Amino acid sequence: MRVQITARHCEIPDAVRSRAESQMERLTKFESRLSAAEVVFDEEKHTRKAEGILTVHGGPPVVARAEDSDFRSALDKMVDRLSKQLRRSHERLVDHQAPPPEIVEPAAVEE
Repeated sequence: MRVQITARHCEIPDAVRSRAESQMERLTKFESRLSAAEVVFDEEKHTRKAEGILTVHGGPPVVARAEDSDFRSALDKMVDRLSKQLRRSHERLVDHQAPPPEIVEPAAVEE
């Protein structure tokens, strides 16, 4: 999966940048059809914002935003929201399938 990291109006430390890449790679365990991820960091006054956009092959993009006082905690909140959305969409797909048929044993005939 391709991960693109963008910083608007700020500088991102290398530790946060590498953490963002590893966190985005971990999201593939929820959805195997992820083809690309984009993380946008933004700074306005005293708030740091993180936005994640996941591109799913054959589906709509998954987007989450978070803001906090530092980039690391904003990133963690954003990843939590993305994983929650991916889990929910996977559960919806699984829940719509028919349940497996139950095996019914024939009643014993008494003579």
